[in-house]
Order: sequence, then C-alpha cells, then structure tokens
Amino acid sequence: MAETRPPMTENGRVPSPLARSPYAVLGVSEQASHAELRRAYRRRLRETHPDTGGKAVDFDRVQRAWEQVGTPEARSAYDSGAARDSDTPSRTWAPAAPAKRASASRPQARTHGHPGGWYREQYLALLQEWVGRGAAIPNPYDPTLVRSAPGEIRHLLACAIAEEETAVVLAGLGIGFTVWHDVLSDPARGGAGKIDHIVLGPTGLWAMLSEDWGDHVATRRGDLIGPGIRPDERPMHDLAGRARRFERQAKVRFTALAIVIPDDTSAEGVVALGTVRGARAFLVQRARLADLVQTRAAGVAFGGTDHFEVRTRVQGAAQYV
Repeated sequence: MAETRPPMTENGRVPSPLARSPYAVLGVSEQASHAELRRAYRRRLRETHPDTGGKAVDFDRVQRAWEQVGTPEARSAYDSGAARDSDTPSRTWAPAAPAKRASASRPQARTHGHPGGWYREQYLALLQEWVGRGAAIPNPYDPTLVRSAPGEIRHLLACAIAEEETAVVLAGLGIGFTVWHDVLSDPARGGAGKIDHIVLGPTGLWAMLSEDWGDHVATRRGDLIGPGIRPDERPMHDLAGRARRFERQAKVRFTALAIVIPDDTSAEGVVALGTVRGARAFLVQRARLADLVQTRAAGVAFGGTDHFEVRTRVQGAAQYV
C-alpha cells in the first residue's frame, strides 16, 4: 500500500502545533511594541547563550522567534497566519495525500494501517466541540485557530503529525521490514490503548509510540519526564502494558520498545532505558530511529521460519483503529 508522506518544511520537519509562540519564547505579550520586542530579544539572547550557561536549543528558539516577529512584515504575517514561507503551519499541519511509491532501486518496507488517522479524527471532533457544534470551520488547520485552541486539542494534532513523520522513516527501512500502524492492543480502550507502530525486521519485533509533548524530554528511573508530561504519566510503562496485551493476543514476544520524539526535544539521539518485561526500552530521536532499528539494538534476531511465523501471527491479530 502507498505510504503517507506529510508535507515537510525546508529543514525537513513539520513545526509542532505545541510549539511556544515567538512572543512566549521572547517573554513578552502579543501586544508588545517593536521596541519592547527588540529589548526582549537581546535579553533572551544573553540569557540563553551557551557561553553564559544557557542551552543551545533555547538559544536557537530565541533566534527563530525573532525571525518570526522581528520585523513588521514578518510579525504581520505571523499574526494573520498568512503564508510567508514553507515553514507556515497552514501548509504543513493538514494531512497530505498518500504518496506513490518511488520507483527507486531500493524497495520500501511493507506497511499496513493508517498512521496518524485516529489522532486526526479526535482532533477534528474536539475542535468542532470547542468551536461550537454546527459552526462552520473553513480550515481546521488555520494557524490562528490552531494556536488559540486548548493544549489538549493541539496535542492530538501534534501526535498525528509525529506518527506520520515516523511512518515515513519506517517505510524507508527496506524490504526486510514489515510495519503495522495504529494497532489496537485492547479493543475495550479503543485508540487510547493503541500501539502507534509495530515493526518486524532482522533485529526483532518492536512496539513504538510516536510522541510530541511540545518541549524537551528527559529520562528518570526508566521512564520519561518533561514539562509537557504530567507527573502521573509513565509513557514507557504504558507502552510496555500495551505491548504485553498485544503479545497475549498474537502469541508473540516483543524484542524492544521505543518512544520516538522530535529531534530537538532530547539532548541525546538514543537513550537506553534498560529492560521492561523482557524487552529492551529506548527513547530515540526520529532522525536516529532507522539506525537504531537496523543496526544498533542487539536482540532476538528472527530468521527463516521464525520470522515468517511471527509476521503471520502479528498480521492475524492486528486490528486497526
């Protein structure tokens, strides 16, 4: 089946719907004067510069914020949501039409399911409720509308985009891999208990979640923490539970678990989190995912009949959201 390719920005990444506004990054209100913006920009540059103890990621965000609102023309374009360049969210948050497989010499992985589809459905439904039932929404991905929506709604859209971007990476793994997207692990929980991606290849059987919490992510005691993660959330533990339920249905065992995040939300490309219920667990930047799955993670390597048998069992048990 054809893979789904979301539109990309010039730097190869769709901007997150959860990204802080340039005004928030600079620490001013949206009504700030140009002089106030300039003073805030210079102050934030000093505060975030790596030479003075700041973080490079924050320093880069400050410069990007200034590019977005630092001139009257750029600020007007940002405030109105008008298309200014290929980074404009209105051109990147909407779902892309399925792309045809390239006729290149390297075959793609075999894929099943619809990555990001469930999250987009939830996003559109909650957005309609928030705007008002029956109210017309000419463009549900309008930048001004998305930025004004509650964080819960924007997070759904961010998760949809994260799944779609990961799906592109997984499709490029090659002919030795099979990928299932949006697989139910517990029909009673519906999409809330799904596994975003199940990947089978020479390095074993993987269960994955694609996430975007809108801010940096770190690890502690074998799980994830960060400003966008609630104190009661345990993402890796949750993924392990979903994987375990699917294992019972399909009579298979997962080799590894991975939570995939945007590249700029983690200081490390790959973080090994030990073993969870017999499977190796990882936090991984999306740019490092292919390398991790193809070569980095030593585990149970299926071959011959074993590989075929596992694929048959997963295919037979997979129910899609």
